[in-house]
Amino acid sequence: MPTFAIIETGGKQYRVSAGTKVKVERLDVQPGESVSFDKVLLRVDGEKVKIGTPYISGASVAAKVSREGRDRKVIVFKYHSKTRQRKKKGHRQPFTEVEVVSI
Repeated sequence: MPTFAIIETGGKQYRVSAGTKVKVERLDVQPGESVSFDKVLLRVDGEKVKIGTPYISGASVAAKVSREGRDRKVIVFKYHSKTRQRKKKGHRQPFTEVEVVSI
């Protein structure tokens, strides 16, 4: 079985393993710098499984920031029939792409 962990950042949970790239909510870190996620919910190492309540104490995931950007545009369209009300809005969510170095 591979080694992986489930981390929490930006109010969302991500399944990560060493070498994977993940788009997370925008972090206040420059590209090229390293970041550590200490909110680890679950860690699997072969047959050993460790579950946190809610987090595993002393566990962390080290990652390196590869780039920052904005996602594809999502159209928000509100429509009320019979009243000629239409609202069209676009939204691009900012993200930070990190590459996991070690668990």
